[in-house]
Amino acid sequence: QVHLVESGGGLVQPGGSLRLSCTTSGINFKLYTMNWYRQATGEQRELVASITSDGSTNYAESVKDRFTISRNNVWNRVSLQMNSLKPEDTAAYYCNVRYRGSPFWGQGTQVTVSS
Repeated sequence: QVHLVESGGGLVQPGGSLRLSCTTSGINFKLYTMNWYRQATGEQRELVASITSDGSTNYAESVKDRFTISRNNVWNRVSLQMNSLKPEDTAAYYCNVRYRGSPFWGQGTQVTVSS
């Protein structure tokens, strides 16, 4: 059974940093592209960043040069380093993987950027 568990969210002031982590189980982690999505209240869920099995990364324009996605294939973990946070980054952040054609999600972790 596939499980994804996010951690690291919280309240931070504008310009601050947070690091999110997602630990996975139930898949051969190193083989899969891992994604971070976010969903603000009243908005659709959007893709923030992806990292492929070979380490190639992709980012939404809104977070480029501020967020960095990385993976640790020993610990089956994907992380999202978020710097220079803005109020518009406030959202629930979700880890995601597509496994055997189906999407799997973590429970989400809330990030609130406010002074």
